[in-house]
Amino acid sequence: MAKLYFNYSTMNAGKSTMLLQAAYNYEERGMRALLLIAAFDERAGKGIIGSRIGLQASAVAFEQEADLLALITELSGSGEPIACIFVDEAHFMTRQHVWQLARVVDRLNIPVMVYGLRTDFQGKLFPASQELMAIADEMREVRTICHCGRKATMVVRLDAGGNVAREGAQIEVGGNEKYVSLCRRHWDDAMNGEWTAERA
Repeated sequence: MAKLYFNYSTMNAGKSTMLLQAAYNYEERGMRALLLIAAFDERAGKGIIGSRIGLQASAVAFEQEADLLALITELSGSGEPIACIFVDEAHFMTRQHVWQLARVVDRLNIPVMVYGLRTDFQGKLFPASQELMAIADEMREVRTICHCGRKATMVVRLDAGGNVAREGAQIEVGGNEKYVSLCRRHWDDAMNGEWTAERA
């Protein structure tokens, strides 16, 4: 029976690397894996999922208004059957996208594995992540560490000057130059002015 899996963590935990490895495992066994990514995330190039260690693969880029159930239904009718669907940066999705993926699992019987952040730089759940936590069949935490050695569960956003941002849009694409993963204690210090990027 197909399931909806939510693999979550903070920044720089290796989510994209894990996704690419899992997708490769399907392809290596002659099974078709479908990779999806939000169209506006062009860090590795449009329609490319890239990891910090240099791995990358082509993906279908979807727009915010896309109906993922309709898109996947159409793609599943062409070529080999889809064995598994992988979605990177799941926090960029909408709540509607999450339900569309749940319907892919329930109606098309295709497993869906999504990888993304749980919370934003202000410590608030992303809407898609909140929906995934509510309806995913299985959730798995991908762990990484804070500079102090504790498990990192939070992330701060840095501005162009390297200062901790406390306000701004919830979604802002960026990588190591913009985000730092921290434990709860050091995130709290950062948000209250007691931490700087230089101390990390």
